[in-house]
Amino acid sequence: MTSIDSTVHAPHATPASVPGPALPVQPRAGTLRPLDLHAVSLHPEGYWGTWQRLNTERMIEHCRYWMERVGWIGNLEAAAAGTLPQARRGREFTDSDVYKLIEAMSWEHGRTGDPDLDAQIRELIAIVGRAQEPDGYINTRFGRPGQAPRYSDLEWGHELYCYGHLLQAAVARCRTSGEDELLAIATRVADHVCDTFGPDGIDSVCGHPEIEVALAEFARLTGQRRYLDQAALFVERRGHGRLAEIEFGREYYQDDIPVRDATVLRGHAVRALYLAAAAVDVAVETDDADLLAAIELQWENTVARRTYLTGGMGSHHQDESFGTDFELPGERAYCETCAGVGSVMLSWRLLLATGRARYADLIERTLHNVIATSPGRDGRSFFYANTLHQRTPGSPVDPAKQSRRAASSQRSAWYEVSCCPTNVARTFATLGCYLATTTDDAVQVHLYTAGSIRADLAAGPVELEVGTDYPYDGAVRIRVVTAPEGDWRLSLRVPAWAEGATLTDDAGTRIAAAAGGYVTLPRALGAGEGVTLELPTEPRFSYPDPRIDDVRGAVAIEAGPLVYCAESFDLGSDESIDDLLVDTSVPARRKGRDGVVVHGRRESPIEHAWPYGPTAAPAPRTDQDIRLVPYSEWGERASGTMRVWIRRADAPAAG
Repeated sequence: MTSIDSTVHAPHATPASVPGPALPVQPRAGTLRPLDLHAVSLHPEGYWGTWQRLNTERMIEHCRYWMERVGWIGNLEAAAAGTLPQARRGREFTDSDVYKLIEAMSWEHGRTGDPDLDAQIRELIAIVGRAQEPDGYINTRFGRPGQAPRYSDLEWGHELYCYGHLLQAAVARCRTSGEDELLAIATRVADHVCDTFGPDGIDSVCGHPEIEVALAEFARLTGQRRYLDQAALFVERRGHGRLAEIEFGREYYQDDIPVRDATVLRGHAVRALYLAAAAVDVAVETDDADLLAAIELQWENTVARRTYLTGGMGSHHQDESFGTDFELPGERAYCETCAGVGSVMLSWRLLLATGRARYADLIERTLHNVIATSPGRDGRSFFYANTLHQRTPGSPVDPAKQSRRAASSQRSAWYEVSCCPTNVARTFATLGCYLATTTDDAVQVHLYTAGSIRADLAAGPVELEVGTDYPYDGAVRIRVVTAPEGDWRLSLRVPAWAEGATLTDDAGTRIAAAAGGYVTLPRALGAGEGVTLELPTEPRFSYPDPRIDDVRGAVAIEAGPLVYCAESFDLGSDESIDDLLVDTSVPARRKGRDGVVVHGRRESPIEHAWPYGPTAAPAPRTDQDIRLVPYSEWGERASGTMRVWIRRADAPAAG
């Protein structure tokens, strides 16, 4: 790992960086150490391997196709050609999506070694390089005749936000392929930011956090302390009213309360999560226990009061923001896909820093029920927002057109704001990095899917083979292929929902596996030995906190890490999804990969001229079994209605 030099570096210093492990987050310290991109292989037929293969074969190419088609790559070419602003297309932040595409491609090339992908990356890097100004500035929306001046709209301009994604692309490229022109471009950008926004520069922050988390990782890559110092400076500046008051209030961009003083995440969900992730990075690199504790408290309160059953975050459509405590309406759930990515980013950093299983629990929930919900199984369509209740089927989506509606009722090929597809692509390209970690003498497995894990411990190398049909089946078989001669341990996460989980070794010895933590083998396993973790994946009913008004009297169904939903497709075209009730006195039944069946009733509401009255007369009900499907698969079979929370049969009847 490249150490961060504590000395003050001269501006525009050339980093003496050597490509290190190929991973997106490489903290200097912490309880757990992440594994290299090459240390974990996902079996292509396993659950997450299937997603990664779809990303390889379709998603990344789809993103590039659309960015060329709508002119976002062309904006950078126009910058070099001097034809801006007339030739510019798209919103103010479209440069960032080109950089996220390069990042996704870089991780994917690092994983596969595909020479064609490498050629595409080099082509895009050349385009970006030609658009850069001599002082390091690069942006296609500002700074030229006919455009607003540089940094004249820090609230909404996204200049620093775009830089952040460029720096993260450079980290990915350098850690997978070594130093090239993208590192030089990014170094000029990072130096420009430090020169312009340092202690003697512009005393402000970007309206959309992202530069902070990127600078911290760029400091880890290059060993340049000034980049970490700038990230820390941006974090400390936030919350002091440096940005203008807007209709959503300064909390929208977390400029209302200093990071250290906040007790819960608030405002725009993606902004809040990116900022919190950066604060963890700064805390870890500077040994700031107070800052880390502040973010842990914010995470705890947010998960306890402002997070959906799916792990989704953000309940306001108008500003893509968190609501107040327990303001979690199913029908108006926004749950932006990018907020899911930001949640994984934050929880992963907290997991590495502390080793606490609760962070891995949320990562798993969010991956399965937010990030895997966004892309269609065709790899060419995406949800931007992820509602938990679709009341109307919505309008048909033309796959040849970009959607103007982020809250589209169906997956769309592309959006006028398409931050989510590239965020999904870069996440899927690095999925293997989130499966396991190490300490000096142990391997910890956090997420379960078919694959292999290789790690170097103090005692020697370890190689594990994981066989499982998780999440549809709770049996996870782990076999030791290679074991060190010295002492070592294997720890497996037991999710908080997995009451009754068991761990059994080859001799039939059963080891206690308490839910909500890790179970550690009491002895070192040798080559050829294995264990089987049995997680209960039978369907279970989940009840909401009564303070969540919108779903009081309702129930949801989960099985393993998956949240399930009812779709009108399974009811008939003339049936309403909202007339269903679930009888929780009858256990739900799993039907393998075909879903879950619950016993319920269909209500036939009585129509009135006025929908209010002194009494609620019972409506006729008929018994009916209800098929549920994984929430992540909703909308795949046909356009229709859907809901996660279904009213209980013992709840008050409709009148």
